[in-house]
Order: sequence, then C-alpha cells, then structure tokens
Amino acid sequence: MISAISWVPKGVSKSAPAVAEPPSKEEIEETLKSGALERSGDSENEEEEDMNVDASKQNNEVARALAAADALGRTSKNTNSGTSFEDITDGLKELDMDHYDEEDDGIELFSTGLGDIFYPSNDMDPYLKDKDDDDDDDEEIEDMAIKSSDAVIVCARNEDDVSHLEVWIFEDLDDGDSNMYVHHDVILPAFPLCTAWLDCPLKGGDKGNFIAVGSMEPAIEIWDLDLIDEVQPVVVLGGIAKSKKGKKASVKYKKDSHTDSVLGLAWNKEFRNVLASASADKSVKIWDVAAGKCDITMEHHTDKVQAVAWNHHVPQVLLSGSFDHSVVLKDGRQPSHTGFKWLVTADVESLAWDPHTEHSFLVSLEDGTVQGFDIRAATSDTASGSKPSFTLHAHDKAVCSLSYNPCIPNLLATGSTDKMVKLWDLSNNQPSCVASRNPKAGAIFSISFSEDSPFLLAIGGSKGRLEVWDTLTDAGVARRFGNYSKKKVEPMTES
Repeated sequence: MISAISWVPKGVSKSAPAVAEPPSKEEIEETLKSGALERSGDSENEEEEDMNVDASKQNNEVARALAAADALGRTSKNTNSGTSFEDITDGLKELDMDHYDEEDDGIELFSTGLGDIFYPSNDMDPYLKDKDDDDDDDEEIEDMAIKSSDAVIVCARNEDDVSHLEVWIFEDLDDGDSNMYVHHDVILPAFPLCTAWLDCPLKGGDKGNFIAVGSMEPAIEIWDLDLIDEVQPVVVLGGIAKSKKGKKASVKYKKDSHTDSVLGLAWNKEFRNVLASASADKSVKIWDVAAGKCDITMEHHTDKVQAVAWNHHVPQVLLSGSFDHSVVLKDGRQPSHTGFKWLVTADVESLAWDPHTEHSFLVSLEDGTVQGFDIRAATSDTASGSKPSFTLHAHDKAVCSLSYNPCIPNLLATGSTDKMVKLWDLSNNQPSCVASRNPKAGAIFSISFSEDSPFLLAIGGSKGRLEVWDTLTDAGVARRFGNYSKKKVEPMTES
C-alpha cells in the first residue's frame, strides 16, 4: 500500500545524487546498543512459544539430516533407492572425467591458431577489452541523472512487511508522452503513515531536499533525498530512548517525544526549520528540525490527532483535527489564547487550507463528508459552534485525503476508501463534481496535486501502485478549468 505521497519541487533535487557512505563500525555498534534492531518483547515471546512447540519436530528433522549425511559418507552401503555408491563410482571411472580435456581431435576450440601469444595486461588484450564499457557507464550516469524538468514524487510504501520510501521520476517526453520510473528507494524501520517534504538546510547551504516520515513508532525520521543507499536518517525527532523486556516491560522515551504513532506532519514553508506533528498520543508538537528538539507540546484534544496544517498566508496559524470530532485553530502570535474550535460529525481524516485565501479551510471526515469553514465566523464559544460554509457528501466511505490545487482556484481533489477520486469546483461555496474516476489503485489513502504541473494529480492506495492522473485530459476539467492550461505557472518563491 501507499500510505502517503509528497511532490518534490522541480529543480530542487541534485542532478547527480551521491551514494551514501556505509556506516562506520562505531555507528553500527551504537545502533545495536540503542536496541533499534531488536524485536518487541511480545514478538520475542511469541517466537519462543513457536520454537517450543516445534522443538521436537525440528530435532527429528535434524536427526534425519545427520543420518543422511552419514550415509553419504559410506560407499559400502546402499541408499534407500537401492543404488550402490560403488556402482556410481564405477560409472564415473568409465567416463574417465579426470582426463576428458586431454583428448586431441585436431580441433582447438579456444585458439586462433596463433600459438601461445599473450598480452602483458588485460587492458592490452583486444578480446578482453570491452570497447562499449565507456558508453555503458555514460548511459548509466545519464539514467541516474535528475533533470531540472523532471518531476519527483516520493511515496511511502509497504509491501510484504517491508517499508520504504520510493523516489519516482516523472518526465515529459519530446513526443508529448510521459515516462515514470523508480529512481531509488530508502528502507524504513517502521510502517510509514505520513510524510512532509522540507527544504530546511540541515547540511548547510541555502536549501535542502529532505522528507520527514511519521510512522507506527513515536519517532519522526528525516531523510536526505539527495543520497542513494542511505541507511540512517539525518535527524530523528523523539523516539524510544531505551526499553526493558521481561515480565515487567518498560519503555523510556526521549525528552519531549511522542509516545505513540505519528499520524500527521506539516512543514512550515515560511519558518523552514519548523515542523508540526500529530499523534495517536492525543498531542500536537512543534519541532525545531535544525536543533532536533521539540519547542512546544499542545494537548487540546481528547483523542488521537490525525492531521495538522499550517496556514499558507499566516504561517503562525496551525490547524489540528482529531478523532474527538473537533478541529482546533491555534495562533502562535497569541500563545496564551485557548484557540478556536469547530465541532464536526465524525472522526477527522485530513485538513487542507485554501491556498488562495487565508480565511478558508476544509476538513474531510470518516463518514464520507467534506466540510468547509470560514475562520472569520469563528467564535470563542465552542458550545454554540460555528456552522460550516458548506457540507459536501463527497464519497460513500471515509475521505482519507484532500488536495487543493495550488495554482487553480476552487479546484479540489478528494480520495476515499470507496476507491474513487473526485474533482470538485468549489466556486461560491457551492461544490459541484467536475470529474470522477476509479484509478484502480484500491482504497485511496493519499492524493496530491503538483505545484509545478498543476493538472497532474498523484494517487496512492491499498494496491501499492503509484498513479499520476493528467486531469486536463478529462472533458469536464478541460471545460471548467482549461483556460488555466495556457497560463505560465511560476515556481513558488519563499517570502
């Protein structure tokens, strides 16, 4: 399954990603000491039980294997099939395999008739030197190169209990067609649940190309996307400090760490070292990625927090949505303020600010609905509650993901576990369905519009196959929003 998708802005990735150095002996020893590679106590106990149950069976199998090995070492006895090892030995003597290559029929299979000519080195031997080696090397370098015109998509994927990040290249070809392939991947230690791309310069310079990953573990890992074959994250935020196993299992967490799965992440594009996280431990945390520490912990929800989102226009404003059927707005400019709360009808699945106005946001719910709110109508009295601008019955099942189009006002995409992806026109707070499609990706868990190619929508779901939908090919989209295809899309700039 693909649980999360993030686009990397064009031109950010290094054209020639470096290959990571293998970890040193000291780093390996430190990893082993940390217990990161150890299984949980429960799984160990289960494994011990399984071993006890199968102990007698395994002993019998070992005994039979030893007996078979012993039999093979005795040529005077017959096997169970009745064939004597002495007979096999006689057959081999008849074949005379020891002298098969001494026969001379006047044919030299491995000679050109030039006698015993040899070359001082393999480089001088024209028959050994592959003249296409340089061409092959050049082709390999070209295949691994990432062009500034290439779109890069990062998928958090799980298959057969193996979790990893896949870095995909989506390239437009000269003939108008497109090509998509996996450039490299990163093995993850735990099941990934959410991702957030960030360009905080963690390794110096002005920019970076990193992705934060939240998982079933309490730690948040940040990986360098410009490194191939990397085995360790650049930064780990929180996580388990140490755990003791036995009858009285205990876990000690790092300072200010989450204590349960990380369900949502949001990077602040204005304050580039700031990352917000939502967790099943009912808390929201604000991290200083550069310093590797938590600055603020907020506990204003009473159930799992599923999603967080920074306002595009007022970067101090943060939304959080929870299974307690509420959405809360916190303003960093007023830290003592309790914030504003909106009550909704079901568990919150995702949140999205309208990138074209600072006042509006959407929340998608487990019951298949999407609600729009205007923060200007918010009141401090949560008992009365602020009514939504609209309520849209978008899908038959949970709406797991929302994506506003960053370049085209009022164009929204929704993805649901009913396996459908739908496109909506939200003009005048009166949503109308423009297009609907089953991308054959299974239950949809993550969708995302590209900022560089605004009609491209990346889709991931339970079947684990990345799909990219060129939404402009749909007649309804072309009719309603086709005029935006003629406009030049300017790259996003940081203010």
